[in-house]
Amino acid sequence: MRQERDYRGFYYPFKKCIFVPHFKHLMRNFLFVLLLLTSFYSCSEYQQVLKNEDVAAKFKLGTDLYEAGKFEKANRLFLQIVPKYRGKPQAEKLMYMHSKAFYETKDYYTANYKSEQFVESYPKSERVDEIAYLGAKSFYYLSPAYSRDQTETYDALEKLQIFINKYPDSKYFDEANALIQELDLRLEKKAYEIALQYNTTGPFHRDYNSAITAFDNFIENFPGSIYREDALFYKFDSAYKLAVNSVVWKQQERTEVALKFYKNLMRYFPETKYRSQTTQMHETLENIKNNLTTKS
Repeated sequence: MRQERDYRGFYYPFKKCIFVPHFKHLMRNFLFVLLLLTSFYSCSEYQQVLKNEDVAAKFKLGTDLYEAGKFEKANRLFLQIVPKYRGKPQAEKLMYMHSKAFYETKDYYTANYKSEQFVESYPKSERVDEIAYLGAKSFYYLSPAYSRDQTETYDALEKLQIFINKYPDSKYFDEANALIQELDLRLEKKAYEIALQYNTTGPFHRDYNSAITAFDNFIENFPGSIYREDALFYKFDSAYKLAVNSVVWKQQERTEVALKFYKNLMRYFPETKYRSQTTQMHETLENIKNNLTTKS
């Protein structure tokens, strides 16, 4: 074995060190640099096409970006060339991508507007029902939580209903129906919560009649509602509280009304989940009724 001498004069075995680079590390660095260069080239190409006057180049690059899912970039190019393609064979495809790109970027107001333009301009297009559905669905996404103002919900229901009426054979028919049911339920919950609020605030305003009227309207407007049992109970509850807290000269009439609401609840929901409360409330009303009858 080869030996070397150190500074003290001692000999030690010499080992030759060979540096072996880490192949994976090198490849990772290479790919990173390649990605940077590709990205730089792509950005440079995009900016060049965006700034030049070549309409065909904008259409081609915009289509490539759209198909790659880069909708915002694609739409910047489409916005520049839409007027120049009006009346040309490629216009339908361009307007389809243009309107759908707004939907994909969640610009729902513009998506609906552009969708309506497409439907009006290309009523015989094989894609017309898709765009019409996405336009209506845009309003669905604009619909707020039930606790807020529901103007957009009514708009969404109108748009979806128009779509269903106009395209009954569309493959999006069932999806549109499901959205309508969801929005209807949102309006139901809103109406129910408003009526319930009248019941909750009754003691502060000494006004249970408003709660009774609100629940009457709710039951009439949503006869098949999942909140029907709750509405019938709280309607009875409102009448009950009005009767037991009533002045004597109005108590008999109000007790009779409350008992009527009790019977109505029992008629539709004999095994109601509110059974324990209603039993006690019914006994109280019957006692009031008997006492008033005895006194008279």
